[in-house]
Amino acid sequence: MPATDSTALPVLVVGATGSLGSKVVDELLGRGKNVRALVRPASDAGRLESRGVQIARGDMLNVDSLVAAMNGADAVITTAAGYTRGGKNANDIDTIGNANLAEAAHRTGIRRFVLTSILTSDQTPQVPHFWHKKLAEDRLEQLGVPFVALRPGAFLDQVASMAGNPVDKDRMVWIGKATVPLTFVHTSDLAAYLAAAVDVEAEAGERIDIGWDRPVSMREVADVMGSRAGKKIKVRAVPSAVARTAGAVAGRFMPLIADMAAMFRWFETGRYVADPHRQEQLFGPVPTAEEALARYTDELRTARHR
Repeated sequence: MPATDSTALPVLVVGATGSLGSKVVDELLGRGKNVRALVRPASDAGRLESRGVQIARGDMLNVDSLVAAMNGADAVITTAAGYTRGGKNANDIDTIGNANLAEAAHRTGIRRFVLTSILTSDQTPQVPHFWHKKLAEDRLEQLGVPFVALRPGAFLDQVASMAGNPVDKDRMVWIGKATVPLTFVHTSDLAAYLAAAVDVEAEAGERIDIGWDRPVSMREVADVMGSRAGKKIKVRAVPSAVARTAGAVAGRFMPLIADMAAMFRWFETGRYVADPHRQEQLFGPVPTAEEALARYTDELRTARHR
């Protein structure tokens, strides 16, 4: 196969050492793709290197390093999120960093840029890390970068385990009303969609909701998982007023807490719901809530017995 063929050119993964990004790398390798990973200078890239992944040392806050990482790449997938990682640069990564990625993609003429966005990000200026994704989409569009943005719902495996393994602990923690349905995704499913999005026949600039066949409440999540595990799983719901107060107080010196409180307020509106029609057209049958929850429950039970 000639080196000029785009199938031989690597896909650059930004965020490859994270929980979602590492799964994206696995999916790409499983599809026979050559993979290059953007890794910060101080980060350990041993696991990636052992799998034959090219390493590009760089930083989202250094646009020249991003240009160097993208040179010779066919496509880019970014799962990077300062909000979930935390740290003093969290806000800069989600704003300046994403703008730098768009600029580097523009300069290098990337064939396709796949952005991990967030469901309803365009409706939520009051939730900073949601809105930052909307701004990242807009910047890619302004620069004429051929991109697709996947907008997933809440990550089931993160949300359900906020108080530890719910199958072990027999409980989950939620903030706000546990009876309001919302859209969830399973991280492994999202990783597969992101990898597929490199070549899927989507229009440039498409924003695609990613979720299940229907929204479910946290109470229903606990009931379905409990039924699968053969036990009762309770939901301990922290009143939203308590979260609002904590967000207002702690948010003065810990902006991520205020951000999280605003996110849970948005969940309570009942508007955090995906339309999965385009997802189904591009990626095949949408997971049912029951199937995804059963799969996740089985994964937790397997993890317990390792």
